[in-house]
Amino acid sequence: MKNFFKKKSVLITAGILCISIFLAGCSDKKEQGQENLTPVTLSEVAHSIFYAPQYAAYELGYFKDEGIDLTIENAFGADKVMTALISGNADIGFAGSESSIYVYAQGQEDYVVNFAQLTQRAGNFLVSRTPTDTFQWEDLKGKTVLGGRAGGVHILM
Repeated sequence: MKNFFKKKSVLITAGILCISIFLAGCSDKKEQGQENLTPVTLSEVAHSIFYAPQYAAYELGYFKDEGIDLTIENAFGADKVMTALISGNADIGFAGSESSIYVYAQGQEDYVVNFAQLTQRAGNFLVSRTPTDTFQWEDLKGKTVLGGRAGGVHILM
């Protein structure tokens, strides 16, 4: 299981670095000793532990090192990520492909193209306030479980 999470972190980091390199290639990095940063706004569906490598890269200045002035915005939903992309308020969106499929299926000429996959499996997990060595799914009977944000896909599962 430990290798699984390590592999996922490497894949997510690689994806973010690919995006960074692509965007950095579109900009002039230095001019007369001054850095010209390309502004990029990323709209994400929700803050997620699965984006931890991105947050670490941001905090450690890796995006700026590549010529990118990154702004990360939490849209609180895939529909709002799509709205931000279509309206030009975001350059990149992190959300499930369903929102772009809906826009395309409506016959819109200005639709978003998905170009990367951040997660290959559902990113759901169950945590507890106290350690449980002998967990069984039956232990959840009669308990309150927070499944995600109201109206989100995960709460409906």
